[in-house]
Amino acid sequence: MTFVSPIGAMQPYALTLDQFIDHAAKWHGRTEVVTGGAEGAVSRIGYAALRARSKRLSGALQALGLAPGDNLAIMAWNSQAHMECWYGAVGIGVVCHTLNPRLTIEHLTSMIAQAANPVLAISPDLAPIAEQLVPRCPTLRALVVLDEPGADCPLPDCGVPVWRYGELLETLGEDADWGGFDEETPAGLCFTSGTTGLPKGVSYTHRSNYLHTIHQLQADASGLSASDSLLVAVPMFHANGWGFPFSGPAVGAKLVFPGRHQDGASLERLINAEGVTVAAGVPTVWLGLVDHLDRTGGDVPSLERVMLGGSSVPQALMDRLEARLGVTVQTSWGMTELSPLGTTTPATAPVRSAAKSGRPPIGVDLLLRDAEGIDLPEQHGCEGRLFVRGASVIDRYFGHEDLATDAQGWFDTGDLAVIDEAGNISITGRAKDLIKSGGEWINPGEIEAIVGALPDVAQVAVIGRAHAKWGERPILVVEPRKGAELSDETLLEALRARVASWWLPDAIVRVAAMPLAMTGKIDKMRLRAEHG
Repeated sequence: MTFVSPIGAMQPYALTLDQFIDHAAKWHGRTEVVTGGAEGAVSRIGYAALRARSKRLSGALQALGLAPGDNLAIMAWNSQAHMECWYGAVGIGVVCHTLNPRLTIEHLTSMIAQAANPVLAISPDLAPIAEQLVPRCPTLRALVVLDEPGADCPLPDCGVPVWRYGELLETLGEDADWGGFDEETPAGLCFTSGTTGLPKGVSYTHRSNYLHTIHQLQADASGLSASDSLLVAVPMFHANGWGFPFSGPAVGAKLVFPGRHQDGASLERLINAEGVTVAAGVPTVWLGLVDHLDRTGGDVPSLERVMLGGSSVPQALMDRLEARLGVTVQTSWGMTELSPLGTTTPATAPVRSAAKSGRPPIGVDLLLRDAEGIDLPEQHGCEGRLFVRGASVIDRYFGHEDLATDAQGWFDTGDLAVIDEAGNISITGRAKDLIKSGGEWINPGEIEAIVGALPDVAQVAVIGRAHAKWGERPILVVEPRKGAELSDETLLEALRARVASWWLPDAIVRVAAMPLAMTGKIDKMRLRAEHG
C-alpha cells in the first residue's frame, strides 16, 4: 500500500541550466543567436537548431572521454559555437571552465593544472596561445578549434589530436541525454583576474546560476523580454558573460555576439543590422562606439539601454553616452564571486548617477561593517566595508578547504560603500586602494568621482606614490577626451571646494590611453609600477 501524504507536495523540479535552452528551443525556436565576425561576416542560428547542435556536441564530448564532473576548458570570444559548448557541457554534467586569453601563459597554465582539463576549446585566432599551453599542461589530451564567421586560421601543431569544431560534430556528434543530476552539481568555473595575487577559482553550481538568472531578469535589473535584441559585449570568460547566455534564452530574447571585433565600426554595424535594443559591457567598449559615431556622424536608433559594469564610469562619460546614443544607462556592481550580479540601477529610476550602482535584487543581501569588522549600527548614509551573501554568492574557492565567508555566511568584497536612504549603493573605493598620508586615509574613489564628472575627462585614476615624510601621497592620472585641453588648474579647482586641502594630488599625469587590465578595468597595478 502506497502512503500518500495528506499535506500534498510539489514536483521535484531540479534547477539545472539545460532547461533554459530547452525552453528557448520549444517556445522561441526561430529566435536567432547572431555572431559577428571579421570584415562584417555574420552567422545566425535559431534556438531550436542551436539546442540540436548542443546535444550533438554533448555526445562528441562524451566520445572524447569527458564525464560528469570533468572540466571542459574554453578559451574563446563570444560566439554561437562558444554558447553551444556551454550547453553541450552543462547538459551532461560537465563543467564549463572559461579561460581569459588575455592572461599570462603562467596564469593560464596554473588554472588548467588546478582544473585538470582534459579538453581545450579555442577560438581560431588563439591557436598560438594553445600551442604554448599544451606542452605545459599534461592533462590536456585534445584540442577543439571552434567555428567563427570570417575566421580561417591554420590548425595549431601541439602534439595532441586537434579537431575542427564542425568535423567533431560530424564525426563524433550524437544526441545525448541531458539532466538527471542534482541541481547542486558544478556547472561553471571562472578564475578571478589575479590583480591582487594569484587567481582563485570560483565554482558555480546549476542551482546558483539558475537563481542568478532569476535575479538578473527582475524588472529593476536587466528586465529582459522576448521582444529584446541583446548585444553581449561583455566577454563570456568574464563571470559567465554576466549570465546573459543563460538569461537570453530563458526569456527568448535575440542574442547578438560580437566575437572578437568590438571596435566602434563593428559594433555600429551589428547594432543597426540586428536591431539591438539592449547592450551590456564595460565602459571602455561604449567609449569606443561614441568616438566612432562622432567621427562618422552615425547613429544607433534601435538601442534603448546600455548596461555598464566591470568598472566605475565617470559621470561625464555616462552623460555623453546617454546624449550621443539616445539611451538609458544602467550602472551596476558585481564580482566574479557573486556570479556576478550584486546591484543594478533600474532603467526607470527617476534619478540616475554614475556614482550609484543601484539596489540588490531579491536573493542578494548586503551589509556594511567598520574597519574592525563590526556591523555599522546605521546602514544608510555611512561608509563601510561591504559584505554580501546569497544563493549565488561564493562559499569557498575552488580547491580550497577554508570557507571564504564568516560564521554568518557573509563574504567580504573588499569594497568600501555607502548606501543611501533609497537603498542605492555607491562603491566609494577598494579598501586596498586607500592612500594613507600622514596617518590619515585618503579615498581615491572620491577624487575620481569629482574629476570624472568634468566633461573633458575620458577616464581618471588616483594612485598612491611613496613619500619620505607622509608615507604616501595621491597622484592623479587623467586621460583627456580626444581633442580636449585640460589644465592642472582646471582639475585642481574642481577638487578644492569638494575635498580637504591635504587630499589634493601632489602631481597630475596625463596619458593618451588609460592602461586597462584584462577585465577592462583600469590597471592600477601598472599605473603604480609606472608612476607610483
